[in-house]
Amino acid sequence: MVPCPRLTSALAALLLGFVASILPASAQEPQHGIAMHGDPKLPADFDHLPYANPEAPQGGRIAYAMVGSFDSLNPFILKGTAPRALWDDEWGNNVWESLMVRNRDEPFSLYGLLAESVTVPDDRSWISFSIHPQAKWADGEPVTAHDVVYSFNLLKDHGRPKTWYAMVADVTAESERTVHFTFGEGASRELPLLVALLPIFPKHAVSEEEFSRSSLTPLMGSGPYEVAETRPGTSIILKKRADYWGEDLPVKRGFDNFDEIRLEYFRDTNTYFEAFKKGLFDYHREKDPSRWQTGYRFPAVEQGLVKLEKFDTGIPKGMNGFFMNTRKPVFADKRVRQALGYFLDFKWLNENLFLGAYDRTASYFEGSELSAIGRPASEEEKKLLAPYPDAVLPSVMDGSYRPPEGDGSGRDRDNFRKGLALLKEAGWVRQGGKIVNEKTGEPFAFEILVMTREDERLALAYQNALALVGISANVRQVDASQYWERLKSFDFDMIRYNLAFASLSPGSEQSFRWSSAAAESPGSFNFSGASDPAIDAMIQSLLSVRGRETFVAAVRALDRVLISGFYVVPLFHAPAEWVAYWNRLSHPSHGSLYGPEPTTWWSAEASQH
Repeated sequence: MVPCPRLTSALAALLLGFVASILPASAQEPQHGIAMHGDPKLPADFDHLPYANPEAPQGGRIAYAMVGSFDSLNPFILKGTAPRALWDDEWGNNVWESLMVRNRDEPFSLYGLLAESVTVPDDRSWISFSIHPQAKWADGEPVTAHDVVYSFNLLKDHGRPKTWYAMVADVTAESERTVHFTFGEGASRELPLLVALLPIFPKHAVSEEEFSRSSLTPLMGSGPYEVAETRPGTSIILKKRADYWGEDLPVKRGFDNFDEIRLEYFRDTNTYFEAFKKGLFDYHREKDPSRWQTGYRFPAVEQGLVKLEKFDTGIPKGMNGFFMNTRKPVFADKRVRQALGYFLDFKWLNENLFLGAYDRTASYFEGSELSAIGRPASEEEKKLLAPYPDAVLPSVMDGSYRPPEGDGSGRDRDNFRKGLALLKEAGWVRQGGKIVNEKTGEPFAFEILVMTREDERLALAYQNALALVGISANVRQVDASQYWERLKSFDFDMIRYNLAFASLSPGSEQSFRWSSAAAESPGSFNFSGASDPAIDAMIQSLLSVRGRETFVAAVRALDRVLISGFYVVPLFHAPAEWVAYWNRLSHPSHGSLYGPEPTTWWSAEASQH
């Protein structure tokens, strides 16, 4: 009897499906990359990341600058302040490396760096990495799985606190080149990607004692650069390593093109900008729209020596605003926080301080599909929010909410009345031209902590508006070191802060910014002290869902809860990324979803040789 080909094929398919169903999770095949949702965009044989130029000339130098100072070369601990150029999303992870790196042209996908391949089951209950056989430390010793195990424990025990560390149940070196992470019950689907992005240190060259102290002695790494010169608080120079192991990897082609990276520090923003005008550093991402429109009328621009470019981005704009510390009694009542939004006249601020160049921010994921603004809650969102019926305002739920803007006069009477009515509900009344507590007579007063003159100018404008209704806001400017130390310990009433670099795939960083656990963890970014079961639940939802549609619903639900909590008086965002740079630099024809990528730029002078 001749078997039917169709029947044979069907039986074979059924058999394969049955075998696959009973195989253990360890039967998963190694992959070249991993994505938060779905599959990585780039194939296994990709040549380079799409926003890099693999033919970029090598040589020359790039100089960056910052306002403030530094007193440590360890950015991974709470002690001290380290310079950005060592480990930074924008300027590069230059000294240390991670197992995998992001393709910044995708929402959240990683490809191998120290790890040659990655294996992860569908349920993401564990992840295994195969270390690249060529990966080496700066002293020539090979990178091993034991280094990865050591690094995780080092960061967990002595590094900046991260709530997700506790979700890793076990990490084991199965061989010299294979390391296996097992995750505990309730771990998020993002956890494998977070593990893949941890910095890795050499066990033989970095002791626990060295790592845990603030020091100007750099820790050894495997990255393309090493610290060549340090002037404490003033400057740091990184030199490209001639023996860097990874320069031919697909994720590194077109990156790390400069022989030298220099970072200069200046005492204030005026000195900083004057230094840029003189050519003391090369690259400046402009945040001041007034200066962007009127401040670049100096000879170097007119002569074409300084170039001005706008870079579009495809990511959320982030939340920029006055953050209220709800740990302080004055901001504990949500009605008080909501009222303070009515006293800020955005139209007046925008026209008088920024020449009308900014757009108003309303969402924590502004300008993306993740924003709840202008969108009624979907059925999926309603389902997620149902256990917390009081967590979201009706106007936020139906998509009609907008933050109060003001009429441009600086003293919008209608908004003032609405704000004062909310204060009265919360027990604050106006007496003798001042807002006081109805029971105690204590005046409504708080401090706005600022670091830069730009923030001081903005805070003073808000101070004047608050004074019109009888609220006393003292503006206090401190130096960079004191500012960041006070933020780490939540020692402030109100700050102006910008939660920038928002992602199309928000994940555990939302826990670090908004969870109840982070509210009690010094050094976290939960500056507002938000502690709400609804927030925790929405964060857990976005971390656990699989499909993109349900993920978007979870993020929008989180957005609605945050907006309704009035933790921030929202300010504004720029419609594009503004970058000024000296013509000593060149860059690829386009940036990534995140905008300009200076790690892929090169020396224009080097290209002439």
